[in-house]
Amino acid sequence: MTAMLRVGALRGYLNLVQGLGGDAGALLASHQMTADALADEDTLVPLRSFVHLLEASAAALSCPDFGLRLAASQDIGVLGPLAVVMQNAGTLQDAMMLGSRYLFVQSPGIAFSILEPSPSQPELAEMRYELLLPRLSATRQAIDVGLGVAHRVMQELAGARYRVEAVHLPHEPIAPVSAYVRHFGAPVRSAQPAAALLLRPELLRSSMHGVNARLRQMAVDYLDVLFPAPGQTLAARVRMAARKVLGTSMMNREDVAAMLAMHPRTLQRRLAREGTSFDAIREDIRRETALRYLSATQMPLIQICGLLGLSDPAVLTRACRRWFGQTPAALRRAATTARP
Repeated sequence: MTAMLRVGALRGYLNLVQGLGGDAGALLASHQMTADALADEDTLVPLRSFVHLLEASAAALSCPDFGLRLAASQDIGVLGPLAVVMQNAGTLQDAMMLGSRYLFVQSPGIAFSILEPSPSQPELAEMRYELLLPRLSATRQAIDVGLGVAHRVMQELAGARYRVEAVHLPHEPIAPVSAYVRHFGAPVRSAQPAAALLLRPELLRSSMHGVNARLRQMAVDYLDVLFPAPGQTLAARVRMAARKVLGTSMMNREDVAAMLAMHPRTLQRRLAREGTSFDAIREDIRRETALRYLSATQMPLIQICGLLGLSDPAVLTRACRRWFGQTPAALRRAATTARP
């Protein structure tokens, strides 16, 4: 099934492209969209088309920080009815957990989760943003928009107390790092395992002001009635759990089954009924992640091996020949040549 996205995520797109001297109509048309469709923010467009549109726009306009600029023009309102729920949560953590729970209203192909403690900095909490679309290598702009909007949303909810300690990018940015520092006001680390904002845990537990619990419940009831959660397959749940432990000793069937409160044999049996297996899902995740690191970063191969849970570069080379029909070096050269 094609993952769709509320077109509210493109709020500000027309003005941004026009301000950069581009032809928004032509760019939209080349991705099966129209300017008129952007007028109704509840219109649905394929998430994959959105991702490709942002990359094409950044390249056509020679604007490597296009995603950050688009995020800077948006606010919590782009989330539609979900904004009302989040604005009336008790704490910032409650707001972000509600946002994570109902983010499928915006798109079932994106996910936002809270990891506390952060795997990389245990003294901090990690707000992780993920695109759940398989076989996408060029996602810089979409990730920048997602992180940038999450930052803007938390800024609005927490007010003057809000501060980001660090920003993690899963790629090496083509925009100047100064553009990220300007947007987030925090150090930026590239080629990380996931896109994330790192915050102090005490900030998450701070109370929000002007909360209306009755209004929040009305908004939750509205979402539950009009936007029932899509039936999530076990394969999708396994994929999400496995991505969180990629590169660790827990990237195995037994530990992932334990994360899902399930016996390993039960997990394998139910996955088989869905036409897949844990090994196939793990292979798919490793292939997608390898493609992203090889095409969007200059990370050393030995480091990529560690992040994928592979023993050495020779194993990675054999895997790349199997996945892509070429070596990691050849794949990286091809990506560099194709990069605008």
